[in-house]
Formats: sequence, structure tokens, C-alpha cells
Amino acid sequence: MFVYILSPRFLVPPRRRHPFGPPTRIRAKHSRRSTHARFSRHHSNVLPQAASGLRCPGDLLSQNPRRPASFSLTVSTSKAKVVVHENTDAVLSCQFKTEKETNPRIEWKKKGKDITFVYFDGKFSGSFAGRAKIEGATVTLHAVTQKDSGLYRCEVSAPADHTNLGEINITLNVLVPPHTPSCEVPSSVLSGAGVELHCKDKLSVPPPTYIWYKDNKALSTIHTTDTSFSMDTDKGTLKFKSVSKADSGQYRCEASNSVGAPKSCVAHHMKVMEYQLSMTTLIAGAVGLFLLIVMCCLGVCLCHRRGCCNKKEQKGRSTNSYNPPPPPTRNPKNYKHTQSFMI
Repeated sequence: MFVYILSPRFLVPPRRRHPFGPPTRIRAKHSRRSTHARFSRHHSNVLPQAASGLRCPGDLLSQNPRRPASFSLTVSTSKAKVVVHENTDAVLSCQFKTEKETNPRIEWKKKGKDITFVYFDGKFSGSFAGRAKIEGATVTLHAVTQKDSGLYRCEVSAPADHTNLGEINITLNVLVPPHTPSCEVPSSVLSGAGVELHCKDKLSVPPPTYIWYKDNKALSTIHTTDTSFSMDTDKGTLKFKSVSKADSGQYRCEASNSVGAPKSCVAHHMKVMEYQLSMTTLIAGAVGLFLLIVMCCLGVCLCHRRGCCNKKEQKGRSTNSYNPPPPPTRNPKNYKHTQSFMI
């Protein structure tokens, strides 16, 4: 009869197998090479089974239909600087995109010395009423003038969005063709005197350049030693250091810029007079001055003889009040009769 004695280790219940294979035991005494080999063998068993079920956090977020990607409120423009001619239409572009808001609030403002409303509460205000329209957030101004030039701001408000306010700035520059300039030409000047002619156009944009004409002939803009004048084409001045008889004639000024046709003022005639001093004129002037001095001296003497000046002095003295001192008081006891009178 045989008796089998079971060892206690056979009574231990069997261990559950690891789903990804037997765990790798690492001993500190093993070398790096053997450890790397054991890890490689273990992960080679794990990756084929888990690769199909693992996803990176970015893939899970993008494939989750419950959390769509959010977009903040954005405001943009297709043209930040608008340049148009006077009396034409100006389009101020403004586009926006919202996240959730379906009815955003749109406002347009113009910056200057003070901020003024262009479009507010669904309508245009001020000088823009009746000559502007809006499509979406884009505004069109009709028949613009130089007063419309400036900096405009488009503001979009979306309370339901994460970013609930957006804005964009647009610059409007209205070009103006030349206007008839104002000319200042003296009608007559003395020979040898310095003269300055002025020409100005304050309405043109950009500022014009000026050219002076004499008898319908353009004067040279380059100053040389042979010319008696100098011209400033930016300021519109024509200067003569010393005019002569040859400088007499019809003068006019022309203003021009890149927007429209040039304009000129009406021609003005400038006459240069030669003033010649003769001997007769000098003698007559000297005699007249002498007679004037003599008459002044006679007038002063007559005034002293008639006492006009003394009366004035007496009147000045009489105005001063004079108070005489009071008479001395006498004691009747000490009074002595010195003389008697018989009647």
C-alpha cells in the first residue's frame, strides 16, 4: 500500500493568469541588457492586444459629438484704409462670426475731437441719416465730402458668446480736386521796393502745388541770379526783392493736384511806378518844413503875451484853499491904552 503525501505547495489554489501574459520579474542583479530584453518581450505581448483599444486624448476629444469645438467672436475687415473721391460712395467693410449669438448688436462710431454715433440702435444718426445704408455690418456712405474723412470703428456685441465684444477700425480719406485759389496781388508798387504775392487753396486734398503766370506765361520755378523773383510751389508765394519797371504785368496763380483739373484765379495787374526826386521837390519840401516850424514858434509867443499860459497857472493855484491863521488873543488885564482918539 502506497501512501502519497502531498506537499503543502500543491494545496495552494492556482493563480489567475495575467490578461497580458505572465508578469516580468526584474531582479536588481540582472544587467541592463537582460532587463531591456525582458521588458521588450513583455510589451511585445501587450501591444498587439491593446493597440486596437487605446486612443490618445486628442482623438477622443475630436470624436466626441457632445463637445463641439468652440469659436470666439471675431470681427474683421477686407479694407482697413478706404480712399475715395469727393461726391462718390464709400464702402466701410465689416464682417463678423459668432459662436452662439444669433442676433448680435452692431454699432458704428466716428472718432474725432468727440466720438459720434454713425449707426446706433438699428438706425443712422446725425448727418449720416438718409445718405447711408447697412448690409450685415458693412456700411455704405453716399456722396461723401471732406467732412466725412476720419477714423471709423465697427463694434459687434454678442452676449451669448465667450468673447462678447469685438471691434475693428477703418480709416476713410476723401480726395478733393483743386478749387479756385485766392490770389493777393498789389495794384501798384514803387520801384525798388520788396513785394510778395500770395496764392492759397485751403480745400484741396491732397494739398496742391502752385505755379505763377505773368501775362499768361509760366514763371520759372528755379531761382537763378538772372531772375528777380523766387517762387515757393508748396506755399504759393512769389517774392520780389526789388521790383523794377519790367516787372509790371498781369499776374495769376494756378493750383493743381492728382485728383482733378487745375484751377487758377483771375489775373490781377501790378503796376510798378518809378518815383524820381527832383531838386524842385526837395526845395519845396524844405521850405514847407521851415514854415511849419516858424508858425509853431509864433503860436507859442502869442500865447505867452496874451497870458494864456499864466491864466492856466492862476486857475490851478486858485483851486488850492488858503486858511489864514486865527488872530492872537489878548488878556484885558495886560491891555494898556496908548493913544486916544477924539471925534
